[in-house]
Amino acid sequence: MSSVPMYVGLDYHQDSIQVCAMNASANVIVNRACANDPQAVMAMLGDAADAVRLVAIEACTGAADFAEALATRSGWSVALAHPTYVARLKGSPDKSDFSDSRLLADLGRVGYLPRTWLAPAYLRDLRQLAHHRQRLVDQRRNLKLQIGAMLRDQRVKIEHAGRWSRSWVQQVRVHPKLSESVRWLIEENLAEIEHRSERLANIEQRLEQATANDAVIERLQRIEGIGRVTAWCLRAFIGRFDRFGSAKQLCRYCGLSPRNASSGQRVSDGGLIQAANRQLRAVLIQAAHRLIRTDERWRTLAGRMLDRGKAKNVVVAAIANRWMRTVHHRMVSEPKPAN
Repeated sequence: MSSVPMYVGLDYHQDSIQVCAMNASANVIVNRACANDPQAVMAMLGDAADAVRLVAIEACTGAADFAEALATRSGWSVALAHPTYVARLKGSPDKSDFSDSRLLADLGRVGYLPRTWLAPAYLRDLRQLAHHRQRLVDQRRNLKLQIGAMLRDQRVKIEHAGRWSRSWVQQVRVHPKLSESVRWLIEENLAEIEHRSERLANIEQRLEQATANDAVIERLQRIEGIGRVTAWCLRAFIGRFDRFGSAKQLCRYCGLSPRNASSGQRVSDGGLIQAANRQLRAVLIQAAHRLIRTDERWRTLAGRMLDRGKAKNVVVAAIANRWMRTVHHRMVSEPKPAN
């Protein structure tokens, strides 16, 4: 049994793992590849396994499941490293599994490892379902846009009917100005839209089943502006609200904070930060639009900002930011259900 602290970096691949172990003096003990199996990693370290202080693995597809399995079997502290920040720290022009695993081990040793949260398996599955639902929504929207483009190309305009209502769709089908080829294409797209809508109903039913006993979902849906789709996304991509030390940190994670673009004596913002989950941010921006329409508090605040000359998109982002701060406060400070 070794008493010298060990720090391990793992470069993950589907078929193999590059394992680098170094001690507190930055001396590399081992840097070799082994099978993609937690037991193989533990066996490679041998007697030094008891001295492992931290295992760092770069977040990528499959890495979370491997990290969870390794932590469960070994009892080690396993951390996921943020891939974007790790990439920026790689100063060598030569990239290899050998150097990547060594960098991860060294970052863990000096305490500079840019960690990201290791979500439990339940939330990782929920993220997959949320992503699949969004893909179906995007596909259905693209089909509708194609039909709209074909109607414009044929100079067809449907009067006195709400767009995509049953009456509107029926008028599109029988409109006399459509050519036979375009009419056939529109029928094909309408059939695809109906198919996507059926699949969308199925995935939403699956999401309902998967979150039926989720107390966090129930608490979220009691907050104004949060319906079931917004609750699913918040639960999937945020997970636990108490993992953020402040509401400001949560808003930055959601991509609702302005980017600082100051230089010298010039102080300015550069739009919303880009390092964020685009799907989560889109859901929150949509929620802000809905709040401005339906909630007096947020409508009044938006009106004051517009009166000061703020652009509409800036106002909506600001409403989303402030609303998420109230959501964080309520989710963290309000007492949790007894169950």
